[in-house]
Amino acid sequence: MTDELPHIDSALLDTPDLAKLALPTGADHPPRILILYGSLRPQSFSRKLALEAERILRRFGAETRVFDPHELPILDSVPGSHPKVQELRALSLWSEGQVWVSPERHGNLTGVFKNQIDWLPLEDGSVRPTQGRTLAVMQVCGGSQSFNVVNALRVLGRWMRMVTIPNQSSVAKAWQEFDEDGRMKPSPFYDRVVDVMEELFKFTLLVRDRSDYLVSRYSERKGAAHARALSIAAAVAEVTAAAAPIEEVSLLRRACCAGGAC
Repeated sequence: MTDELPHIDSALLDTPDLAKLALPTGADHPPRILILYGSLRPQSFSRKLALEAERILRRFGAETRVFDPHELPILDSVPGSHPKVQELRALSLWSEGQVWVSPERHGNLTGVFKNQIDWLPLEDGSVRPTQGRTLAVMQVCGGSQSFNVVNALRVLGRWMRMVTIPNQSSVAKAWQEFDEDGRMKPSPFYDRVVDVMEELFKFTLLVRDRSDYLVSRYSERKGAAHARALSIAAAVAEVTAAAAPIEEVSLLRRACCAGGAC
């Protein structure tokens, strides 16, 4: 079989099977869900939708956090050690799933939302703050229904190596879908939000304890094996170089003794 694939290192090729997808023991804590929204307006409808999603997730039993994007600096205007940046990164590491909610601005997601994602590195040492986490995407529209933002968020989620669930929500004319207390009114839009949160909860239960296996890639295992080989070779070369002077001194001493100079 391997003769048909001469360019594959069979030692690094992992054939998937059901046994490897078995749920580990002890995975019984509530799913941890981080919710991000994309507006700083006092009457932000993306924030209202985010809080409504949080209520539904808590009803299912999830542990949730909603990140407040106020006072998060523009990317690269401050060091990554800024407290607000550290808060966002810590929450992403804490999470097992995420909900992204953004208004549509000029046919796309807002700068407020994108800035949050831009502060999350794809990789920080050996840690990837978003890889393998589940993701649900939603948007609010000021006018008629659009899917520009949820489509853009899906591209962004894929780039961040997240498992984006199939369902999504786009709330048209969001200004008329919430009451004076900021609660979402009963409607097909509300029912769809419940659908999305239910699906996210299910997918998070399925993925969270298997995420390392699910996102393990042949190309990365091959790269890591190559890096280990280079590291070992470099260590051997260093030891050889360090030992060389000692051997040379020993040879000189034997030469001196043979000539009676000792």
